[in-house]
Amino acid sequence: MTNDTISPDVVESPVYDQGSANGLTRAEVTALREKVGFNDIPEERKHPLLKFLSYFWGPIPWMIEIAAILSAVISHWEDFAIILLLLMTNAVVGFFQERKAENAIELLKKQLAPHARVLRDGTWQEITARELVPGDLVHIRLGDIVPADAVLGKGNYLLVDESALTGESLPVEKRPGDPVYSGSIARQGEMDATVTTIGGNTFFGKTARLVQAKPPRSHFQAAVERIGNFLIILAIVLVSIVVIVALLRSASLLDTIQFALILVVAAIPAALPAVMTVTLAVGAVALAKKEAIVSRLSAIEEMAGMDILCSDKTGTITQNSISIGEIRTFPGFSEDDVITAAALASKRESNDPIDVAIFSRYEPLSQEPGTPRPETLDFVPFDPVAKYSKATFRDRSGSTFDVAKGAPQAITSLAGTDGTLATTLDEWVTGFAAKGFRALGVARTDHSGRWQYLGLIGLFDPPRGDSAATINNAKNLGVDVKMVTGDHVAIAQEIAGHVGLGQNILPRTALIAGDGEDVRKQLELADGFAQVLPEDKFQIVKVLQGGDHIVGMTGDGVNDAPALREADAGIAVAGATDAAKSAADIVLTSPGLSVIIDAIQRSREIFRRMENYAVYRIAETVRVLIFLTLCIVLLNFYPVTALMIVVLAILNDLPIMMIAFDNAPVAPKPVRWQMNRILTLASILGILGVVSSFILLWVSREYFHLDAGVIQTLIFLKLAVAGHMTIYLARTGQQHFWERPFPSMALFGTAEITQVAATLIAIYGLFMTPIGWTFAIIVWGYALVSFLINDQIKVWLFRKIHPYS
Repeated sequence: MTNDTISPDVVESPVYDQGSANGLTRAEVTALREKVGFNDIPEERKHPLLKFLSYFWGPIPWMIEIAAILSAVISHWEDFAIILLLLMTNAVVGFFQERKAENAIELLKKQLAPHARVLRDGTWQEITARELVPGDLVHIRLGDIVPADAVLGKGNYLLVDESALTGESLPVEKRPGDPVYSGSIARQGEMDATVTTIGGNTFFGKTARLVQAKPPRSHFQAAVERIGNFLIILAIVLVSIVVIVALLRSASLLDTIQFALILVVAAIPAALPAVMTVTLAVGAVALAKKEAIVSRLSAIEEMAGMDILCSDKTGTITQNSISIGEIRTFPGFSEDDVITAAALASKRESNDPIDVAIFSRYEPLSQEPGTPRPETLDFVPFDPVAKYSKATFRDRSGSTFDVAKGAPQAITSLAGTDGTLATTLDEWVTGFAAKGFRALGVARTDHSGRWQYLGLIGLFDPPRGDSAATINNAKNLGVDVKMVTGDHVAIAQEIAGHVGLGQNILPRTALIAGDGEDVRKQLELADGFAQVLPEDKFQIVKVLQGGDHIVGMTGDGVNDAPALREADAGIAVAGATDAAKSAADIVLTSPGLSVIIDAIQRSREIFRRMENYAVYRIAETVRVLIFLTLCIVLLNFYPVTALMIVVLAILNDLPIMMIAFDNAPVAPKPVRWQMNRILTLASILGILGVVSSFILLWVSREYFHLDAGVIQTLIFLKLAVAGHMTIYLARTGQQHFWERPFPSMALFGTAEITQVAATLIAIYGLFMTPIGWTFAIIVWGYALVSFLINDQIKVWLFRKIHPYS
């Protein structure tokens, strides 16, 4: 299916020329879909078969394949069969888990799909942008991402940011008849537009095929790379020692190389990419259930370590349910005059919360006999720079007049006030602010064209009922919440008092310029910031980050986008513009701060799972590699065969993957990667494992003089059973295993099933010497006793060497 460009006869139709009162009908939309089809920007995803086959090349699969070939060359067919099984297991597990994660992420991306306000069947509706068809009439306003290529129609002008498409840093002014392109952002203005091209054939769609953005590397990815490099270096060093010693003892070259390759494969974390992807994807799905959609997976880790949250006031701390609390009028004007002028300076289809509040008060007036709405000649939507909206009308007598509404100081610049009125205006604004009201100035021109200040409307946005408790919960989690608002200082202090924030609210005029130590300390001590501009929000985030803080920022408007992108965790709140959503890392679908608290808690659980995986993977490699190296070098004895190592690797893969689904505690404070702490815990567990395995080997050889094949099976079973018990030690950190939540059934069940499988293999001697039930029970008992002793030693040593701060 292709997306055709709309034909000239559609552009010249009344739908475009008049801005259409009806737009397309449902039947026309259906016909257009059948004619040209529609599809979203295509994503380059591999065919499932190619994706599966990709798991058979790369450094790890190649080493496994070389080991398999060597096994065939030296006629070790059992080894050959099991090594192939390892290769297939890695491919199948990796393929299905990663594909499952990708599908989950795709579902989340669909929830973040841009929306469009479209005229269908005579009514304005909100639909996803991918449902648009050529000929649709859409309404584009401040903060919207243009949903498709279109031609502008009804409206005055639109200031569009096309930097993402053309590289041009300055916004471009567009007029009726000009084209606008999908993916650009409306910075100012408000206009209707007729869709011409959709999906992959848009200007942006064609460009997207040529450019693929490389996602930034997160702290977790960097930590995993360091862990992987450490394990690879350790494996190469120890395996090199084994090879050199074996060759000096005139061992078979092919046998030695095969064993060395398999040992490296067992040591290197082959499942690491899959574990990382699955853990983060599972976490993203869990956050989505808490109504927080993740657009950048690595942001989960940033949320876990966030210690400062700069929170927008409107819609986050407050209800964003604006109502008119009070109206003040200047002499000669009534409240009805103020409301009527404010309604004329508003646009119903913009669906702006302030406009909605004004229209709800204006409705009874508009329905009175003899009060028809005058003819609209021009409308200039709200401009965040000028801070007002303005419209021109013609009444029934043919006279024209202008109306405007906006910030009181902006209306003052239009209408002007003398000394007495200016004093009165300041008193009203201050009085409104003390009550938590936001002041909205209203003005109108008289018959001579002179502006007259009609009065002020006090808008009230009460705090959310859960804000106080939520902010207290955030403090208990070690997160310092700071209010950031463009409103008056008195309004911010009033709201802050209601929700339990401090009263140290700084206006932008009090902020110290620059980014030095004094600036950082001032921002750290502040409880909030008022009357701030978009560039102030950006600077606040940047300075706090310079103080080694992980900073979250909430926002909803196009002007919040720079700060959201700069923040470690940019959070677009419910009802945010498309521009804010595109800049944010996390998009909330439910209003209020409580969603953010849920996201912080879930993120810390996810972080703990990733940390547990890192500890276990290092400990397991240290435990197996050092033990084997010591046995070969010091005792000239191979405690396990190459085949046993392969079987161990297969049995380890499944429980490792299930760490992504484990039950994890919520840390009481922000968490960060502490590699020295991870290496300390992993080293303790690894060395304890080496000691317990060496004791079992020594007793079996020196005191019971068991056959070499029986000893190798005993060691295999001990490594399998005790290795999975190490997962329970790794997941509990410096605490005892019973002090943390019980493992999830996915982790516990998989670990126990693989332990039972290893036990049955050892008992009945599948590809190894059988040891029977008696020896198997002895090994289980030994592993359990070692587990309890190791838990006690781990806690004592860890608290001595590296206690939590």
